[in-house]
Amino acid sequence: AFLGPPEVNISSCLNCINVTIKLPTSHLRKNEKLLSLIDIYEELDYGITLKTLDGDHKRLHKKMTEEIFSTVIEELYPNRNYCVSVMVTASLNKNSIPSAWKCVTTDSVAQQDYYTVAVAGAVCFSLILAGALKCMHAGGYILQKNLLPHSLV
Repeated sequence: AFLGPPEVNISSCLNCINVTIKLPTSHLRKNEKLLSLIDIYEELDYGITLKTLDGDHKRLHKKMTEEIFSTVIEELYPNRNYCVSVMVTASLNKNSIPSAWKCVTTDSVAQQDYYTVAVAGAVCFSLILAGALKCMHAGGYILQKNLLPHSLV
């Protein structure tokens, strides 16, 4: 029997990629209950292959004992495209199908700063606008209570 492919989701962070791995489902049942791969093997190995457009490959091997597992690949270059594929194996079963490649661009410091500046700018603009409207209201330019001059009333 082949293991896989696992379900993989990735998201970018600053100089890193967050990888969430969901184990593939098994087809074995015990007392009508579908067994997970953890129920069957207790411990599984997963291998993450990371590649860049330059063709650099990096492999990480670790053990997992949970159905859904998250890990962070750190020390990456900012603002660079990385692709990730995950393979799950068991000590008794080395036959596995890797996940499809998923690609993401790591965040850069400038991008993070840009968000901060954009939010701060929006808040400042709102405050300035509110202040201007308050002054115009106080000055009687908008929402005037008396629509007609006193001489005409």
